[in-house]
Parts: sequence; C-alpha cells; structure tokens
Amino acid sequence: GGQPRNVQPFSDEDASIETMSHCSGFSDPASFTEDGPEVDEEATQEDLEYKLKGFIDLTLDKSAKTRQAALESLKSAFSSKILYEFVMERRMTLTDSIERCIKKGKSDEQCAAAGLACLLCVQMGSGIESEEIFKTLGPVLKKIVCDGTASVQARQACATCLGICCFIVTDDITELYSTMECLENIFTKAYQRDRDTNSVSSTHNSVLHISALLAWTLLLTICPMNEVKKKIETHLHKLPSLLSCDDLNMRIAAGETLALLFELARETDADFFYEDMELLTEKLRALATDGNKHRAKVDKRKQRSVFRDVLRAVEERDFPTEMVKFGPERMYIDCWVKKQTYDTFKEILGSGMQYHLQSNDFLRNVFELGPPVMLDAATLKTMKISRFERHLYNSAAFKARTKARSKCRDKRADVGEFF
Repeated sequence: GGQPRNVQPFSDEDASIETMSHCSGFSDPASFTEDGPEVDEEATQEDLEYKLKGFIDLTLDKSAKTRQAALESLKSAFSSKILYEFVMERRMTLTDSIERCIKKGKSDEQCAAAGLACLLCVQMGSGIESEEIFKTLGPVLKKIVCDGTASVQARQACATCLGICCFIVTDDITELYSTMECLENIFTKAYQRDRDTNSVSSTHNSVLHISALLAWTLLLTICPMNEVKKKIETHLHKLPSLLSCDDLNMRIAAGETLALLFELARETDADFFYEDMELLTEKLRALATDGNKHRAKVDKRKQRSVFRDVLRAVEERDFPTEMVKFGPERMYIDCWVKKQTYDTFKEILGSGMQYHLQSNDFLRNVFELGPPVMLDAATLKTMKISRFERHLYNSAAFKARTKARSKCRDKRADVGEFF
C-alpha cells in the first residue's frame, strides 16, 4: 500500500531499463554495458505501472502544485516509453483528469495538461478510442484557444494540442475544417500586427499566433487537394507580411509555411505561377543575408540558415535532404511536408522521438517506415563494440577535429571572406 502522495516523480532512470528492453538502445552500441546484470523486466514493468497509477490519482489532488507535478511525470513517462495497453485501460480516467485540469487549472497546469493530451493521443494512435478522447477534449481546447481572458501560454499550448490531436485522430473532414478555422481565426490576427496601435500587446500574443500558424500548417498537409488550393489562394498573398515581424520565431514560422505552401501548390499544378514572385524573393534574399547589427549573432545565424533553404524552395523548387538516424534505421526528410510533421512531433516528444520512431506504430505509419524492426539477441551482439574500440575511435576523431580547427585558427592560413 502506502499513500499515492508518497510516490516519487518519474525520472529518466525509471525509463532506462525498460526502454533498453525494447529498441532504444539499438541507436548507440555504446549504450550496452559490458557485463551488466540481468533485469527482471516483469517486475520493472509492474513497478513502473504502480508509479503511473499513483500519478494518475494525484492529478485529482487538491494542491495545484501536486497536480502539475503529476501531469509532468506522466508526460515524461509517455514521451520516453510505449505504454499502449496501460493507457488503453485507463484512457477515460486520463481524459477526465486532463479535461478537469484544463478547465479549472491555472496557466502552468493547463499547459501541462494540454501537453499530456498530445502524448496520450500519440500513445493511442488513430482509432475509435482516440476519436472518443478528441470528442471530449476538442471543445474544451477550442474554448481556451478562443478565450481572450485566458493566459497566452495556456492558449498557445491548447492551440498546439488541438492541431496535433486533430491530425492524429480525425477522419471526419468536417471536424478537420472546423479545427482549421478555429486556428485560422487566431493567426490571421497577426496579419494586422503593423496596424495595431498597442505594439506591446501585439508582441505578447506572437507566441500564440506562431503556435496557431504551425498547427494549422500541420493540418493543411492532410487536407484534400481542392481545400489546399482554396487555402493557398487565401493566404499566399498575406503570409509575406509576417516576414517583416520583429519576432524571429514568427519570421521563421512564416517563411517555412510559405515554402510548404509553394511545395503543395506545385504538386497540385506543375505550372503554378505566383504574381509577386520578384518582390517575395527579394524579401527572402534580404532575410537570408541579413547583417543588421542590432540583432543578436545567434539569431542572425539561425535566420540566415532557415531562409537560405526557404529561398531555394521558392526559387529553385529544391529541398536540402536531411537524414534522421534511429537505431539501425535511417529516415530521409526530403520535402517540407515531411519536415513540418517531423518537427512537430519532435517538439512534443523531445528526446523520446527516436524511441517512438522505432516502436510507435502510428508514427511509423505517418512516416511510411513499415512495421517496427525487431532485432534478435545475436544481431544485437554483433552491433556491440568493446569499450577499448570505442576509446580508440573517440581518440582518433578528437585528433582529427583538433587538427581541422587548428588550421582554421592559424593566422597564417589563407582565409577567405565569411558572410
């Protein structure tokens, strides 16, 4: 027994043993211990489930601080492990707890509850059970998003949650359009930012506008093509106005959304023509080569990196392919639609993204990875390298890196201009 209040918070150490028993350890041969003791997986799983039951009970506690800590611990567990059966048995209890925390909690608690709702849907995947969860939580999330009296942080978290949950569970096209309209009503207010006399309020709301725009863009990727055409016609001429925003994150969100809209437009019509292309490319080129001294160096580097890619997408229809490694598998991100989807789930899963890409059926289906790759003990043993071999490899890499950097730092070296 014991009181649930005495349950210790979920930590990465709790996840490590059980996670290793699945697939996450495959990503790095160094993660295997040389001669580690055998672990009783069944006992470990029972202990974990006991802790999680305690956290679920604590989401009903009278103390707001206790409720929030319980929500955060559940989020940590859901992002680092696959708990489908455990969640399936308690999905309605979890849904009720999340709904209560969003309705009655304050800003931080609402944010934690919205984050847990995202992870609950990621765990469940698409299906009837997930649709039931969204039918309960959808109206609550929309109400907070549209509530001007709620905190901006809570509205931001609910906007992100609304987009992700709708992306995962909705087969109903009417519900998809309704959710997109709700998000549209939020971020389109940013179009009028320059006319807003209260610049402080406008800047304060930019985080909400960014989250609504990114959530809307995610849903646009699963819309029928006829609806995509309508949205492109409505927004393609208005989005460039956000490129002049003072907020770096808003400029980047607008730029990446523009790149994605151009990609979708050219998929629907190979001869797609944009009237103000010259003016748009001038804006993008200016952002890709921005050297304003009043901006931080880190911000300028980030902005130039993003807008070089956006400019290539708009001008040359090109995308810089990225490779994501997880265990023995590789995934290539070769278009803006795939990048937007990956970035969204990476944001909510954090360090658990690789593990979910290996083991989560829903995510593997989204990225067309097929069923999870199961490796036997013999294959794992061949992947294992000795501690001495790892030491030699790291030493060689360190020496090579030091030599390369020394050449760049040598004042006698002939160094060209850096932009």
